[in-house]
Amino acid sequence: MAFESVKKVAEADFPTRWGAFRILGFEGKLPDSAGSRALNGNVEGLVALVMGDVKSTAPLVRIHSQCLTGDVFGSLRCDCRLQLELALTKIGEEGAGILLYEQQEGRGIGLMAKLKAYELQDQGRDTVEANVELGYEADLREYELPARVLKMLGVERVKLMTNNPDKVAALESAGIKVTERVSAEVEPQETFAAYIKTKQEKMGHISGA
Repeated sequence: MAFESVKKVAEADFPTRWGAFRILGFEGKLPDSAGSRALNGNVEGLVALVMGDVKSTAPLVRIHSQCLTGDVFGSLRCDCRLQLELALTKIGEEGAGILLYEQQEGRGIGLMAKLKAYELQDQGRDTVEANVELGYEADLREYELPARVLKMLGVERVKLMTNNPDKVAALESAGIKVTERVSAEVEPQETFAAYIKTKQEKMGHISGA
């Protein structure tokens, strides 16, 4: 589903414990026919954290899907917060890079649906089975908006931190050259071991570097 338009709505200094970033807010306008994808109406938001010179060489980039339960509350049902902190740490160490934070909670199904999926998982379903039982695909996310934002930032070559080959393919098909895939694998925890196994076995996620 193509965006009708993408615009930058704000930009400011953003000091963090990983270093000094610029924080930029973007909005992509979806056509009225977007249907269930437009969880927040027909506007989808994205926040970009940008550090250092991201134009002279391919910067380290992480596309991170919003996860309130993990990113904010520290849930160990998933590895989301650990991946977020890994990306920010690596960007800080390199002194340059971009974190793209998308409003695609629960692989695009939304927060309340994700909590319903948790309930089904407690009853024995895996993450894919729970989404399907609720009437969704295993993963509804699309990555057109991050690609559009990268181009708006003047970035057309990236080192992409991900274990998800779909993200690599999406950027490549949008004209963003992925010069290197950087592993986003984090220290394993028993609480999300089954979650990681399902992503690898049913969704094609890559283990290791």
